[in-house]
Amino acid sequence: MDEIVRKLAGIGLPAVVLLITMATTGLAGAAAITAALAMLGPGGMVGGIVLLGIIGLASDALTKYGLTALLQGIYQERKAKGESLHNLCKEIDSLPITKELKLIIKEYIGCI
Repeated sequence: MDEIVRKLAGIGLPAVVLLITMATTGLAGAAAITAALAMLGPGGMVGGIVLLGIIGLASDALTKYGLTALLQGIYQERKAKGESLHNLCKEIDSLPITKELKLIIKEYIGCI
């Protein structure tokens, strides 16, 4: 059941993004789809399709691992590649996430 929910979320989010973008075009039908895809991505419609694919992959990963685990992994990897711990901590502070999640991530990578 969890796998089904994960796959539906991966498909659903790109569809929602496309629908919202289509609504902002003021057009209808195929013209709305074409305009929305062109607006979404660099390089016209192809870029929009690629962006929707990336959104699908990202939402699939979020539903599989959770936001906390993904952010911890990203910042741990960046720390391991030699980025300044001070800069990473400042960046975490500026993220639009809860204070509790910021503290969890900062503790995980060693800011605290």
